[in-house]
Amino acid sequence: MRIFVAFSLARLFSAMNSCHNSSAMKNFHLPLPEDVYVGLRQEAERSKRPATSIARDAIEAWLHDCRKAARHQAIAEFARDFAGTELDLDLQLEAAGIEHLLDHRS
Repeated sequence: MRIFVAFSLARLFSAMNSCHNSSAMKNFHLPLPEDVYVGLRQEAERSKRPATSIARDAIEAWLHDCRKAARHQAIAEFARDFAGTELDLDLQLEAAGIEHLLDHRS
């Protein structure tokens, strides 16, 4: 059962991360408030980058943060739902994880 759940979580995370790997570009019309538009144009001029590139990078960063938050929530829900069951971490694995984190602190 533990392998199946781990596989299911791995598939979920893979699907969440692979949705942006398409090389096809699509256009999207996005009306902006005046101050946001002016700020975007100023940053484009300052950085000598197209405004569309800056906007795309900002949207991609936001989507990355959304996927990260969704993964965190899915893991937290799994941990809460299966705490104390046979699917919970075993003590040796948990201790090894804590030791690894303490050994690799930055």
